Amino acid sequence: MAFHEVRFPDDISRGARGGPERRTQIVELASGDEERNTSWANSRRRYDVAYGIRRADDLAAVVAFYEARNGRLHGFRFKDWGDHKSCLPSQTPGPSDQTIGTGDGATTAFQLVRHYASGSQTWLRTITKPVAGTVRVALDGAEQLGGWSVDTTTGLVTFDSAPAEGAVLTAGFAFDVPVRFDTDALDVTLDLERLGSITSIPLLEIRR
Repeated sequence: MAFHEVRFPDDISRGARGGPERRTQIVELASGDEERNTSWANSRRRYDVAYGIRRADDLAAVVAFYEARNGRLHGFRFKDWGDHKSCLPSQTPGPSDQTIGTGDGATTAFQLVRHYASGSQTWLRTITKPVAGTVRVALDGAEQLGGWSVDTTTGLVTFDSAPAEGAVLTAGFAFDVPVRFDTDALDVTLDLERLGSITSIPLLEIRR
């Protein structure tokens, strides 16, 4: 298997349905109380792109994309239109959007992350597929226009020289979700005039 650094067609992904899922076991006690436990530390995203297919040409594009990925074998990029920026959907990514680390005078590589906060709780999501040309970086609030690079296949930001101890590193970016097809068969009608009979074309986030 391999990961293909190509994005699923944007005009079809815009109409897709899906989002994050988690796995939680709930045991109901005889008293009516509950015991809850999660087996996943991180969420996993699942999508269905059948909802984005509106024309026969869209279907042809998906079939070609599916065949080029060998079905479930190879991964690819997917734009989640509901969550694809380091900032709010209505904003433009800025260099101070997300804290990605603190300098120690020795470390030069820092992973892009996105924080999801509500009240006192925060969940940290690792971003491995930033979009080329969108990443902006700042040290202690000052944007750095040079002296660093980003690997768009891993999400690692590498500085030419280690940031000073205590320096706060922040970044802004757009990103894709690494996914794969989650079916070995595309169940579609052979009558291209009635595309509504497509049942499902599921995608599943790849976690490593």
